[in-house]
Amino acid sequence: MTRLIVSTVGGNPVEPQDRREPSINPSRLDDVVAEVALADVDTFVAACRSARRAQRAWADVPAPVRGRVVANLGRLVEANFEALTALVTREVGKTLAEARGEVQEIVDTCDFFLGEGRRLYGQTVPSEMPDKQLFTFRVPVGVAAVVTAGNFPVAVPSWYVVPALLCGNAVVWKPAEYAAACADAFAELIRRAGVPDGVLDVVHADGPTTFAGLETGLREGLIDKIGFTGSSEVGARVGELAGRHLQSACLELGGKNPMVVTEDADLDLAVHGALFAGFGTAGQRCTSLGTLIVQESVLDEFTRRLEEAVQGAAIGDPTDPSVLYGPLMSERFAGRYDSYLQWLEDHHRVSGSSGVGRISSGNPRAGFVGDPATGLFYHPVLVHGVRPDDKLFQQETFGPIVGVTRYSTLDEAVELADAPGYGLSAAIYTTDPRKAFTFRRGTRAGMVSINNSTSGAEAHLPFGGNGRSGNGSRQSGVWVLDQFTRWQSMNWDYSGRLQRAQMDTVTISPDLEYRLPAS
Repeated sequence: MTRLIVSTVGGNPVEPQDRREPSINPSRLDDVVAEVALADVDTFVAACRSARRAQRAWADVPAPVRGRVVANLGRLVEANFEALTALVTREVGKTLAEARGEVQEIVDTCDFFLGEGRRLYGQTVPSEMPDKQLFTFRVPVGVAAVVTAGNFPVAVPSWYVVPALLCGNAVVWKPAEYAAACADAFAELIRRAGVPDGVLDVVHADGPTTFAGLETGLREGLIDKIGFTGSSEVGARVGELAGRHLQSACLELGGKNPMVVTEDADLDLAVHGALFAGFGTAGQRCTSLGTLIVQESVLDEFTRRLEEAVQGAAIGDPTDPSVLYGPLMSERFAGRYDSYLQWLEDHHRVSGSSGVGRISSGNPRAGFVGDPATGLFYHPVLVHGVRPDDKLFQQETFGPIVGVTRYSTLDEAVELADAPGYGLSAAIYTTDPRKAFTFRRGTRAGMVSINNSTSGAEAHLPFGGNGRSGNGSRQSGVWVLDQFTRWQSMNWDYSGRLQRAQMDTVTISPDLEYRLPAS
């Protein structure tokens, strides 16, 4: 019998409504992982009200104790490591190696933040008045509504949920419908770690319902922070909604991430980086490689080596350890990717596989691992000769497709890298430190890699982008604390009299006309 996943309010399951949606294994379309009961707006708002009621008591729990709850979560994830890994592979089609890396990201995040409960530092600030002390404190924002995508169904939610809970907030989490089983499993581990009922609720809903729930929750004063991971287009709407209520959302959006290959680069290393950046997770990462920008003197040789690597890569069954990437995550993403392939133009040269589009018996891929008919498997595509005015150059393409273009000067490469208007991740392969630092200084990207992939976040480094990739907010490390706390200042005057700042201060009378006598 197919498992039914429902939303929770106050930690209690909600009676399922008629709207239901299957979560399907994208590598085996006959495997229904779970059935998801989709909630309505009233359920979303009820979860926000419940979170509002529960948050104050959670904030009163000492921060070091909240840190112990985070530590408990890390140990629970470790104890359930392989089960959660297998579920990620089954529900969203990641290879086992990438799924293990994703689960490890939760452990790393918990290990980092478990100590931050003892380091939610404020400051003691000197006053300009005698017998007066000034202080600053970090205080929780209140209720955080978190909306995440399914390409990282447990790791990215941990970037929001773990620090939000550590800081004393309550969380209403809306995961992707096609990754509901992963979300349900992760939420259960969070509750088992010691998070009280109502402090974390999960609401399964579609996009329009979620947006309407956010709108109502903001209007009624139930939501104090929105965290959103998704497309730039939807992120702009979420940011606009938050702004109308004088809030700043934490937006982690898409990318058209460039990789520059200079004339002095280690070409084999650059090929390895481009292969993983462009085609790992079937290109379904916000940090996936969008466009290779290659110095014209090495373009032909680099292209030859890259084509050989892409053509020889194993694609197919994500449970096979030899596979570079498995299926696209869902029929919705497959359909969207098919539309990106319509952007191929006459001046493009396509390579990388024996075909373009969905892999099938009629459109085979040499060396495919498994049976392509069972899932949503697609050919890897290299598109040579992309131009700045091409849609393939300008827009994020969520799937296994990478553009290739040339440059002559490094200034031109920097200009091409930033031209699409995103600003998430950028990489350069070079053995010249001057080129590396010139590129870092010139690009608008929030994250820059030297001789490394555009993908590969670490739990203690700030993650986030600028431009079309985000609003400057950052996740991970100590930087995310600014998303889930507000600074509160306090002044304490124990002089026994009113002391007015800037008016009753002690004055010093210097002799600024004094000059040393000439020798």
